Amino acid sequence: MSAPPAAPRVAVVTDSTASLPADLVAAHDLTVVPLQVVVGADAYDEGSPEATPEAIAAALRDFRPVSTSRPAPEVLREVYRRLAAQGADQIVSVHLSGDMSGTFESAQVAARDAAVPVVCVDSRQVGVATGYAALAAARAVAAGATAEEAGAAARHQADACASFFYVDTLEYLRRGGRIGAAAALLGGALAVKPLLTIDAGVVSSLERVRTSGRALARLAELAVAAAGEAKVDVCVAHLASPERAATLAASLADRLAEQLDGREVWCAEVGAVLGAHVGPGMIAVCVASRLMIDVD
Repeated sequence: MSAPPAAPRVAVVTDSTASLPADLVAAHDLTVVPLQVVVGADAYDEGSPEATPEAIAAALRDFRPVSTSRPAPEVLREVYRRLAAQGADQIVSVHLSGDMSGTFESAQVAARDAAVPVVCVDSRQVGVATGYAALAAARAVAAGATAEEAGAAARHQADACASFFYVDTLEYLRRGGRIGAAAALLGGALAVKPLLTIDAGVVSSLERVRTSGRALARLAELAVAAAGEAKVDVCVAHLASPERAATLAASLADRLAEQLDGREVWCAEVGAVLGAHVGPGMIAVCVASRLMIDVD
């Protein structure tokens, strides 16, 4: 009797906006493709010494021109070629919302010429919510899934994430053209503290508050409501606001202790690309319902 065919070797790719710690990237054998941040006339890969969150926050405060750029299809094409040469039979490529960046489109273009099948996933999310989706794909692959099945797992996890964030001003989102359905808050509302969410792949407004303290309190309330009674993973992110982020993370760790089931609340600074669009002072929280396989 002949042996059953070996399961395909599936590689998982994501992009730098997924905001995953290096140890998780290594543990789940993820390949991370950097976006670029452009300061003045100089472009840097996210994660390079010149494109740290601190450097971007300083550039924004100094009113230096800051923009971002997707990876070109050629960059992703080379990543797919390298993974195939290393033995991958299939690839699943999980990226931030296609309505917020051209990264997903670059992945689709690159996939057409790849030597192996590539399943491209538009997470319809931003930041660590995309990271949770990529981790779901990696866990599915580790359990024997094909690229199609891993892509479905990524989409399912992305749909099970809720992201809320507060910005000191909408100005940076306005400059970058990423304000989406939150545009109604512009004009005379720039003085208020907007609470925003990601809805159907774009930034949408939730409500306005008058003080940063009230904004943090509402973020906690929104996160607790999103968690409900489910087991969840929670991440708090910030740009140049570590004390406020730590305070929110500690509050959520206490209020969601049962739902966290022994897990810590991640607390980290966002990368340069996301930071360029939200500006110093941003605080975000992502609540991800735990699905079939835990995040390590």
